[in-house]
Amino acid sequence: MNKDLLSHYAQVTGEEAVEQLQQLAEPLKGAHIVHINSTRYGGGVAEILHSLIPLKKALGLDVTWEVITGEEEFFHVTKSMHNALQGFPTEIHPKGLKTYEETNAQEAERLRPLLEEADFVFIHDPQPAPLLQFISQKRGKWVWRCHIDLSRPQRFVWRYLRNVVVGYDASIFSMPDFTQPLPHPQYIIPPSIDPLTEKNRELSPKEVKDILKKFNINPDKPIVLQVSRFDRFKDPMGVVRAARLARKFAPLQLVLAGGGAADDPEGEMILNEVRGATMGDPDIHVLYLPPDAHITINALQRAAHVVLQKSIKEGFGLTVTEAMWKSKPVVGGDVGGIKIQVVNHHTGFLIHTPEGAALAIRYLLFYKDKREEMGKKAHQFVKDNFLITRHLRDYLSLLLALKLGAHERIELETWTG
Repeated sequence: MNKDLLSHYAQVTGEEAVEQLQQLAEPLKGAHIVHINSTRYGGGVAEILHSLIPLKKALGLDVTWEVITGEEEFFHVTKSMHNALQGFPTEIHPKGLKTYEETNAQEAERLRPLLEEADFVFIHDPQPAPLLQFISQKRGKWVWRCHIDLSRPQRFVWRYLRNVVVGYDASIFSMPDFTQPLPHPQYIIPPSIDPLTEKNRELSPKEVKDILKKFNINPDKPIVLQVSRFDRFKDPMGVVRAARLARKFAPLQLVLAGGGAADDPEGEMILNEVRGATMGDPDIHVLYLPPDAHITINALQRAAHVVLQKSIKEGFGLTVTEAMWKSKPVVGGDVGGIKIQVVNHHTGFLIHTPEGAALAIRYLLFYKDKREEMGKKAHQFVKDNFLITRHLRDYLSLLLALKLGAHERIELETWTG
C-alpha cells in the first residue's frame, strides 16, 4: 500500500523526487510525529495535513493528527486574534484571553500522554499555541507552524502571542516577509497542493459539464471564478465590483464559491452580506459549499476562463495554486503568498483595486492566446515549486536539522521561476 502510494506521486513528479523523500526519511523511520490544529475540515491547513500525513506514514514515520476542541467563545477569540495578527484593528478583552488559555490547559490534559512522548510536535497557528506551556515533561522537539501573514500584526496581540511561542524549538513561516524576531531557528516552507486529490485530479469534460448544469451556470458564457472562504480578507465584495465593471466591456458570469471552517465564526455574516448585494443578479452565482465539495471546486476551476483571488491579506492562497495547476491565469491581490505564485504578466496579474481586477479580467477575456500561454506557464510553475512532494521534502529536512542539532537558520526554498 505504501509503495503504491509513493509510485502514484512518482508518476506526476518523477521518480527522482520520490527517491529523495525516501533517502531523507530513512534516518527518521519510527519517529513519532504529532500534528495539532483547530479543525479537521475547512481551510488550507486541514487540506495539507490530509495529504502530508499519509505520505509521511508511507515513508515509515509514525504520525498522529489531533484537533483541539473548544466552546464558541474560544473560536471567537482565536478568530479575532487571527484578524489582529494580519493587521486588522481588533480589541481582545482579558476575559477572552483567559478563555483562550483555559481551553488550551484543558486540551493539554487530554493530550498529555501523547505530547509528552512524541519525538516531534507540530502546532499549527495560534489556536493551540499555548499547549507547550502546559506540557512540562516534553521529550521531543516542538515546532510552531504559522500559516498566516505576520508582516504587520497588531502589536499588542503579537507581543502576547510571542510570549506564548518563544519556548518552541523552531518555527515555520510560509515566506520571509511573514517572520518576526524570535529566539529560535525559523524555517521558510511555502505550502503546497496535492495533485492526486479529488480537488486536483484530471476530470472528464462530462464531469465538468454536469457540475455546471447542477448550479445553473451557463457553459457558453465566460466564467470568472473566485473560490475561497467567505472572509473579509478575501474581499468578496471587491470581487463583485470588479466583475460588474468588467462586464460593461465583455459578457461574463461571476461564480463566488466557498464555504466556512469550524474555527471561523464570521463566515455566515460575510456570506449574508454577499448574498444581499448580489440578489436578483442572474450572472452572479454565490455557492456555499460543504467541506467535501472537492470535485465541485475542481470542476469550477477547470471550467473558469479567469480565476480571481482578490485577497487584501493572504497567508498563501492555495486556491491560487489549485487554479494555476489547472492551467488558469490568476488575477490576485498583490499581497502575502499570492505574490510568490502569481508572476505578474506571466502566470497572471497582481492587482490592488477592483478597477485593476476589472482591467485584468477584460484583457484575459479578449486575448485568448495570451490567456492560454499564461495558463501553461502557471501549471509549470506549480509543478516546479508547489506540489506536496516538495513540501514534504522540506519538512523532512527540517526534522533532520532538529534531530542533528542544527542551530543556524535554514531557508528551504526551491524557486525555478
